[in-house]
Amino acid sequence: MAAIATLKDLYETLSPGLPGAGAAGLDRLRADGYARFLSDGVPTPKVEGWKYTNLRDLAGVSLAPAQTTAANTDIELPSVAPGKTHRLVFVDGVFNAALSAVGTLPRGVTLDSLRDLIESSPATAAEVLERFPAPKADTGLRVGPNPGRGQSGGLVGLNGAFLAEGAVLTVGEGVTLAQPVEIVFVAAAADGTWHPRLLIDVAAGAEVTVAEHHVARGGGATFANIVSGVRVAEGATLRHAKFQEEAETALHLASVTATVAASATYETFILTTGGRLARTDVQVRLEGSGASTRVSGAYGVDGSRHADFTSLIDHVSPNCTSREVVKGVIDGRGKAVFQGKIIVRPDAQKTDGHQLNRALLLSDTAEIDAKPELEIYADDVKCSHGATAGELDEEALFYLRARGIPADTARALLIAAFLDEVAGEIGDAALRAYATARIQDRIGRLTGITVDAVDAAVEE
Repeated sequence: MAAIATLKDLYETLSPGLPGAGAAGLDRLRADGYARFLSDGVPTPKVEGWKYTNLRDLAGVSLAPAQTTAANTDIELPSVAPGKTHRLVFVDGVFNAALSAVGTLPRGVTLDSLRDLIESSPATAAEVLERFPAPKADTGLRVGPNPGRGQSGGLVGLNGAFLAEGAVLTVGEGVTLAQPVEIVFVAAAADGTWHPRLLIDVAAGAEVTVAEHHVARGGGATFANIVSGVRVAEGATLRHAKFQEEAETALHLASVTATVAASATYETFILTTGGRLARTDVQVRLEGSGASTRVSGAYGVDGSRHADFTSLIDHVSPNCTSREVVKGVIDGRGKAVFQGKIIVRPDAQKTDGHQLNRALLLSDTAEIDAKPELEIYADDVKCSHGATAGELDEEALFYLRARGIPADTARALLIAAFLDEVAGEIGDAALRAYATARIQDRIGRLTGITVDAVDAAVEE
């Protein structure tokens, strides 16, 4: 109740000063978000979908969104293709025009900060926001209009109560955007909270690649509460990668809802290597015949850090395909959670769904809670799932050491090989190369062995 009481004061104080305040549509959306938080609050382990992830650390965090950004514009920014992308940058949750760089966009493509859109046309901003309904709160698992995996209405409501910052990308019909779009969130202050809304709308026959970065440049005990809405229209393709590399004291909670139309493709990859607690919820709804999705993820946690990957792939229509591969490495007293569910509805005949979760435990105190599920209501389907957890293969380790490779280097080599499959799931070459490099960097931090050392050992 303390968090709810705190939010009441914050909402009443801050809402009149938010961009677009007084515009009926935005005021209603924010009021709805506030009411949702009051109703649902912060999820607890009593909610099935949050059974393995406890948000007690939120008790000491201010829920107020950041209002100002760091003045320093000399900040190193990550990029999948330096100088060859369209980029929006947010520093401490606030849009930073000086660091952003949006080049000439093809006709039919728009890329705006949500704040700019609200300030230029509050009515248009409200209309755009309403195209992307937030995930529905759900305390159980069921088949219905909006099945859920325990998505928190409270957290989504909190995001809605302070709607102000975020990114809006629209790709017009038949347009192929050759250059990737990058959305970069930089934590530069010692602490802070932000609630961005990311909206991606890809029209029929269009194609685009989006890279989402969350990095620390001096940031510490920050809290990011992100809600993303994705629409992929008929015959379109969206490749969406997220790289979460915030400080080890950060809290990161994200919710993604995607709808995929007939013959369209949505590929998403999520790399989690930062934060003391990080969770991403992904809901993908395959709404048209021939729709497909590829959901993949990788993580590396150590110390007492916690990573949670929760997903729902909902096969609504026939002839749809889904592939999900999530793999991670856990060391120290680290903990990981995988909750993945595939639903095949009665009309979704000829479904082809596959799900795989594998965890590598590097210490006796590492922990993985895995809950893979299939819920099938159609007869003519091909579905499979699997989950494994184990240690490094001692025979493989012995084989490498017998060929003169030092023990630590051999260990790093096997970990890299374990995670290679996930990076291979990425369809875009630039994203795949960048993801591989970030995974290798994380392995270096876990093992103390650089990629160069591994490569040198292999060459010898």
